[in-house]
Amino acid sequence: MLHKAIVATSILLLTTGAVSAQTDKLGVPGYSLRTDAEKKNDRDTDRAYQSTVKGVSVPEKKKLDPWGDIRPAPPAAAKNKQ
Repeated sequence: MLHKAIVATSILLLTTGAVSAQTDKLGVPGYSLRTDAEKKNDRDTDRAYQSTVKGVSVPEKKKLDPWGDIRPAPPAAAKNKQ
Protein backbone atom coordinates (compact mmCIF):
# COMPACT_ATOMS: atom_id res chain seq x y z
CA MET A 1 0.00 0.00 0.00
CA LEU A 2 2.84 2.38 0.87
CA HIS A 3 4.58 1.53 -2.38
CA LYS A 4 1.49 2.51 -4.40
CA ALA A 5 1.20 5.80 -2.50
CA ILE A 6 4.85 6.65 -3.19
CA VAL A 7 4.50 5.84 -6.90
CA ALA A 8 1.28 7.86 -7.19
CA THR A 9 2.88 10.84 -5.43
CA SER A 10 5.95 10.74 -7.66
CA ILE A 11 3.78 10.60 -10.79
CA LEU A 12 1.77 13.55 -9.54
CA LEU A 13 4.91 15.58 -8.82
CA LEU A 14 6.42 14.83 -12.22
CA THR A 15 3.19 15.77 -13.98
CA THR A 16 2.88 19.09 -12.17
CA GLY A 17 6.49 19.88 -13.03
CA ALA A 18 5.80 19.36 -16.74
CA VAL A 19 2.64 21.44 -16.58
CA SER A 20 4.33 24.32 -14.78
CA ALA A 21 6.95 24.47 -17.55
CA GLN A 22 4.18 25.36 -20.00
CA THR A 23 2.60 28.17 -18.01
CA ASP A 24 3.06 31.93 -18.34
CA LYS A 25 6.14 33.18 -16.55
CA LEU A 26 5.04 36.72 -15.74
CA GLY A 27 5.56 36.25 -12.01
CA VAL A 28 9.04 34.76 -12.33
CA PRO A 29 11.94 37.11 -11.50
CA GLY A 30 14.24 37.76 -14.45
CA TYR A 31 11.51 37.21 -17.03
CA SER A 32 10.24 40.23 -18.87
CA LEU A 33 8.04 40.81 -21.87
CA ARG A 34 9.67 42.08 -25.05
CA THR A 35 9.27 45.78 -25.68
CA ASP A 36 8.04 47.26 -28.94
CA ALA A 37 11.57 48.36 -29.82
CA GLU A 38 12.87 44.80 -29.36
CA LYS A 39 10.04 43.41 -31.48
CA LYS A 40 10.76 45.98 -34.23
CA ASN A 41 14.44 45.09 -34.11
CA ASP A 42 13.56 41.40 -34.48
CA ARG A 43 11.34 42.14 -37.50
CA ASP A 44 14.09 44.22 -39.13
CA THR A 45 16.63 41.49 -38.52
CA ASP A 46 14.29 38.86 -40.00
CA ARG A 47 13.65 40.99 -43.09
CA ALA A 48 17.38 41.53 -43.61
CA TYR A 49 18.01 37.81 -43.27
CA GLN A 50 15.25 36.92 -45.74
CA SER A 51 16.54 39.41 -48.32
CA THR A 52 20.05 38.01 -47.94
CA VAL A 53 18.87 34.43 -48.33
CA LYS A 54 16.89 35.32 -51.48
CA GLY A 55 20.03 36.81 -53.07
CA VAL A 56 22.20 33.74 -52.55
CA SER A 57 22.21 31.24 -55.39
CA VAL A 58 22.51 27.60 -54.48
CA PRO A 59 24.90 25.70 -56.77
CA GLU A 60 23.51 22.64 -58.51
CA LYS A 61 24.66 19.42 -56.90
CA LYS A 62 26.58 17.09 -59.15
CA LYS A 63 25.90 13.40 -59.03
CA LEU A 64 28.63 11.76 -57.01
CA ASP A 65 29.93 8.52 -58.50
CA PRO A 66 32.87 7.19 -56.47
CA TRP A 67 33.30 4.22 -58.83
CA GLY A 68 33.17 6.31 -62.01
CA ASP A 69 36.89 5.94 -62.77
CA ILE A 70 36.92 2.20 -62.13
CA ARG A 71 33.70 1.08 -63.79
CA PRO A 72 33.93 0.61 -67.58
CA ALA A 73 31.83 2.83 -69.80
CA PRO A 74 28.47 1.32 -70.76
CA PRO A 75 28.49 -0.26 -74.20
CA ALA A 76 26.99 1.73 -77.03
CA ALA A 77 23.49 0.67 -78.01
CA ALA A 78 23.64 -1.84 -80.84
CA LYS A 79 21.82 -0.86 -83.99
CA ASN A 80 19.07 -3.23 -85.01
CA LYS A 81 19.83 -4.63 -88.45
CA GLN A 82 16.93 -6.17 -90.19
